Amino acid sequence: MHTSAPKRALQKGFTLIELLIVILIISMVYFLGFSGVEMGNPKPKALTPLNLKKSIVSSELFKGHTTLLCLDKCRQCLLRGDIASPYAPYTSAIDLSDIKAYTLDESDNLVQIQYARYKDKKICLKMDFYPNGSSTQIILQNSKGTYFLPAYFDEPKAFESPEEAKEYWLRNAHLVDDRGDFY
Repeated sequence: MHTSAPKRALQKGFTLIELLIVILIISMVYFLGFSGVEMGNPKPKALTPLNLKKSIVSSELFKGHTTLLCLDKCRQCLLRGDIASPYAPYTSAIDLSDIKAYTLDESDNLVQIQYARYKDKKICLKMDFYPNGSSTQIILQNSKGTYFLPAYFDEPKAFESPEEAKEYWLRNAHLVDDRGDFY
């Protein structure tokens, strides 16, 4: 038995059309998977009591003594880069709605801060941030919780109530007052 036509040798590669089809499929998967992903600088997170200080200090408007002023039940915030600058809108997202701000009076009583008005709008929050990393020490409360924002290096902390935040504030204030005991 003799075959008249020799068998073709087995192909050991891809044809140009097969390679183009694979490249097309990979390109489609890439563009569909990454079309909504933005490369580059990440967008800042919404301004909340827990990230407020970090967000303002890393803001492009922070140039030294910066003041944050929030209006309209804290749905709109303005920043002033220094004392001589005008206020400019804080353009990132804000999640500070219905904030109540508290401080301690000279007798260590918890007092809700009643701010004045700015351009005939009620101020709900005003904080100062300084070049040395300090800020206004304050207790904030909204429907999501109560937060102690320290003046210096400690991180903001969440509490169940303004009274618990007050106790934490006083405990830390006494630690700072007693610093001479260690020398």
